[in-house]
Amino acid sequence: MKENKYDHPSFFDQYEKMLRSQIGLEGAGEWHTLKNMLPDFHGKNILDLGCGFGWHCRFAIENGAKTVTGIDLSERMLAKALEINSLPGIQYERIALEEVDYPAEKFDIILSSLTLHYVESFDSIVQNIYKWLTPGGSFVFSVEHPVFTAEGGQDWIYDKNGEKICWPVDRYFIEGKRNTTFLGENVIKYHRTLTSYLNTLLKHGFTLKEVIEPEPGQEMLKEIPEMKEELRRPMMFLISVLK
Repeated sequence: MKENKYDHPSFFDQYEKMLRSQIGLEGAGEWHTLKNMLPDFHGKNILDLGCGFGWHCRFAIENGAKTVTGIDLSERMLAKALEINSLPGIQYERIALEEVDYPAEKFDIILSSLTLHYVESFDSIVQNIYKWLTPGGSFVFSVEHPVFTAEGGQDWIYDKNGEKICWPVDRYFIEGKRNTTFLGENVIKYHRTLTSYLNTLLKHGFTLKEVIEPEPGQEMLKEIPEMKEELRRPMMFLISVLK
């Protein structure tokens, strides 16, 4: 997460053009599934790890949260969050996830959307999250699916006519750093197996509630024909656990 490509002007400009950046949660292919995994926010203190533009922070406050803390390393991300998603009860902080330190049992719910595959040590962040949560608290997060991250290139295999043949899965059990291309720039991500994600959560005391590999919603499939390609391989992995 310390790499912080999102403050590079050209990279950020491309990110702003993504559908999820322009229209918020309804533009995210996984949102129709993720929102049903979220617990009741009423009267709760929320932490959003890697909050980006603050869309999940807004959703939490608008659905009854008492306080929301959104953290992100990107100055540009947080400036945009303050511009479009600054509501009473939301506080934004600029800090790397690896450097966050909160008192024990400070939050009732911790969220993270497509962020933790940028963090080298999933074990360390899970240990911290367990400490920060109140007893009975929820941790709900999304990451890129291990099938999506394994090979590293994160692109299809094409035939001689440029048609997509299949998605490459290679080095699946070799965890660690992957150099990939996202929005036209080299980005470092970290590949982990499904086993590692789940067993790390269990090792630190969490109880699994839901594990979902989301498919695009029917409305999005109708409105964006190319979304049908997302039915050919999983792109995301959603997990909900309880302390």
